[in-house]
Amino acid sequence: MGHQPELQIEQRKLLDLHLELVLKENERSNLTRIVDWQQGQLLHIEDSLVGLQEFEDAPSGRAADLGSGGGFPGIPLAIVSGRPIMLVDSVAKKTTALDRMIEELGLEGQVSTYTGRSEELALEMPESFAVITVRALSSLPSLLELAVPLLSLGGQLICYKAAVEAEELEQAAGLEEKLGMKLVSMRTTQLSDNGTNRTILVYEKVGEPMVSLPRRPGMAQKRPYKA
Repeated sequence: MGHQPELQIEQRKLLDLHLELVLKENERSNLTRIVDWQQGQLLHIEDSLVGLQEFEDAPSGRAADLGSGGGFPGIPLAIVSGRPIMLVDSVAKKTTALDRMIEELGLEGQVSTYTGRSEELALEMPESFAVITVRALSSLPSLLELAVPLLSLGGQLICYKAAVEAEELEQAAGLEEKLGMKLVSMRTTQLSDNGTNRTILVYEKVGEPMVSLPRRPGMAQKRPYKA
């Protein structure tokens, strides 16, 4: 596949097994809207690995994947990079399914799960993460707010976006100082179907926020901060 790194045979097997387990799990619970193998290869595996370079370049330390769902991009990133990661999802049936998959993939020592919202995790493990990944979860202003109380100083938020409107970028830029975050890189690439674009944005925590975080669960999405 066009935008994947060179994969070892064992990594390729684990990536395929993960997708197989997700599609099987999908038959009994709604883990992902993708139910087709080829679509899954493109929009789950290949898409997850688009941000591999940024993930590997991020500071060393704990990693978390917010709103992980079926384990994307967290599990593929863990398989290929070797970095440990915590998969965070508020839906218990999803984290239960993830625990089963982690065991079948033999990743118990490397990949863990957390059932709850990111705001709850931030209260339990404040400023404990060096890198946070998030894919298609919310708008940039909301994502920045959710990441700040979880990240240690110098830690990075890696956002996967299908499309980024200029207005959304401007809103996020206007909040950088308030939230103590700074956009350090942004690139857009095309998946191997030559029709699907992905933008990877990396924000770094450069200072303490001027507001008290986290707010109550859901507030970041319902009433995101304005610049």
